[in-house]
This record gives sequence, C-alpha cells and structure tokens, in this order.
Amino acid sequence: MDAKALYNQTSLECSRLITQRYSTSFTLGIKTLDKKYHMPIYAIYGFVRFADEIVDTFHDQDKEGLLEKFTADTFEAIEKGFSYNPVLQAFQMIVNEYSIDFELIKAFLHSMEMDLDFKKYNDSRYNEYIYGSAEVVGLMCLKVFCKGDSGMYNKLKEPARKLGAAFQKVNFLRDIKSDYEERGRVYFPGVDYRLFDLTIKKQIEEDIQRDFDDAQIGIEQLPEGAKLGVRVAYLYYQKLFDKIKSLSADVITKQRIRIPNSQKLSLLVGTFFETKLGIS
Repeated sequence: MDAKALYNQTSLECSRLITQRYSTSFTLGIKTLDKKYHMPIYAIYGFVRFADEIVDTFHDQDKEGLLEKFTADTFEAIEKGFSYNPVLQAFQMIVNEYSIDFELIKAFLHSMEMDLDFKKYNDSRYNEYIYGSAEVVGLMCLKVFCKGDSGMYNKLKEPARKLGAAFQKVNFLRDIKSDYEERGRVYFPGVDYRLFDLTIKKQIEEDIQRDFDDAQIGIEQLPEGAKLGVRVAYLYYQKLFDKIKSLSADVITKQRIRIPNSQKLSLLVGTFFETKLGIS
C-alpha cells in the first residue's frame, strides 16, 4: 500500500472508530450492510457526528466560529480532493466518488447553524431543521446505495426522507429532557416543555408513525446489500418508539429512554434471520 492509499484508509478507519464510539445502534446497522457500503457510511456518519459535536458539546469554545471554519474546510476538502483532517478526508472521498449533491451538505450544515440560533421552532423552521439534520443524511446514504443509478435514487428519495424524519422525531422525543435542560431547545412547534402532556405526546406520535409507514415501502426496494442494514435501523427505531409510546408524558420529560445493548443485539440477530429466511 502506498503512502496516499495508507492515508485514505486510515482516514476511513478514523470515521469507523467515531461511529463505533458514538453509536452502538448505528454501528450494528452498518455491520449488516454489504461490506462495500461499510466505509462510505462510516465516512458520512463521522462527518455529521463531528459537526453535531461542535454545536452540542463544545460549550467553552466559539461554536459559531468553529462551525464556520468546519464548513469552509468541508467544501475546500471536496473541491481539492484532500484534507489533513481525517474526518473530512474520508467524507470528501465519498462525496466525490458517489456524486453526493452539494445542496445536501449545505442543508445539513445550515441545520447545525440553526442549533446555534434557535431555541423554539415554528412549523417552517421545524420542517427546515428536520430536512437538513436528518432527511439529507438519509439521502447521502441513498446516494451510496444507488451508486449512479439515478432512476433508483429518484424512486426511493421520498421514502428515504421519511425514514430520516421519523428517526429524528423519535430522537426529539427521547431527548426532550436534555434538549430543554442542557441546551434550552424545544424542537416541536408550539410545544411548551413545562406543559407537555399526553395529548401533545399522542399528536407527535401520530405524525411519527405516518413517517414510519411511508418509509417502509422504500426499504423493501433497496439493493439487497443495503436492505438488511436499513431494515435493522428501522426496526430498532420502531422498537424505541414503541417503548416511548408506552410511557407517560411525565416519564419522558424526566429521563432519556434507551434500548439496552443486549436487546439491540437480539434485534440484529432476529432481523438477520427473518430477512434471510424470508419470514417478513
């Protein structure tokens, strides 16, 4: 392996490590994809994870300045085909190889910028934020799965967006306590955290379920090498969502809801055999 190939491989492996450290569920889902998809999806996750860390974690830093530099460095890396930042090096490789649209990247970074400015969201800002923070990430992954097949990409674009939206909204419910208490954010439009009750919770849950239902059709039309991994992620989030639905509004405003790692592994194994045996 020459020096350039070694650097590229090391950069991709950095993104894999980031994914493994930050998200057990996402890592399990990636491992069920065909091997050719592993590094590209790790590269996308590493990029979005580090951008998210800038706005959510580095409270003692100039977050606005950091995000501005990260954005500039991102597009410079894509245009030059190189970055000394291994996360951006891995990401630019995938962007250029799979022709990921700049508009998707811009929308994502804009949503990160919104996290610096907005604490309460109206309908317009809510939809704008979900598109940029979650739907476009699904579309980036779809670009990898479809690899140049524009017909397949266009056919699966809307289900991919719905799946990303469902995942993000479940995250909002799961993290409603920490988002409000640690960051002062309430993402759901018109919702006062202090008055969050069962009626509001059920309205949000009905919206999320519609997104899940619309997304499911697209999963079955994915390439075989991608279908299992996306289906595992779908079922994991559906299980998390079912757990949230079973709890009172009071409970989810007092604690972060989790699925134990043992249950995640059981879900992975069960989904693998169901798919392989054609049970569902």
